[in-house]
Amino acid sequence: MANTFSQIYLQFVFAVKDRYNLISGNNKEELHKYITSLIQARGAKLLAVNCMPDHIHIFVGFKPTILISDFVKEIKVQSNEFINSKNWIKGRFQWQEGYGVFSYSQSHINSVIKYIQNQEIHHQKKTFKQEYITLLEKFEVPFEERYLFDFIEQ
Repeated sequence: MANTFSQIYLQFVFAVKDRYNLISGNNKEELHKYITSLIQARGAKLLAVNCMPDHIHIFVGFKPTILISDFVKEIKVQSNEFINSKNWIKGRFQWQEGYGVFSYSQSHINSVIKYIQNQEIHHQKKTFKQEYITLLEKFEVPFEERYLFDFIEQ
């Protein structure tokens, strides 16, 4: 009897609602651990995660047993609930609608992991908006800027 074999590596990028800087460095490690547990519970393998104050990068070895849109929705909803239950911010935390998802080959795994781990350094030179548009252009994803995340001009 034949089995199903897959090798899918995906980077997810999504932003805090209204692009506010709400993810504190003090809470980052705990949030990373929680997101890791969410990803593992869905049968994916976390390769890298890094929360910046206003957005997140998640890189996974993805199993094709769940729809990508369902995967992202579940991660966003449950991490929203987790952050709000911790009362880390005044008011209510939310991720913005929408996300970016980008696929990579096995030969790119190490460079993508390093890229995600070095977000703090990377954002000393580039804003999140510049980074996101660069990813869309690199992967030749057609887009209209007015439908991107709500970017606060910096």
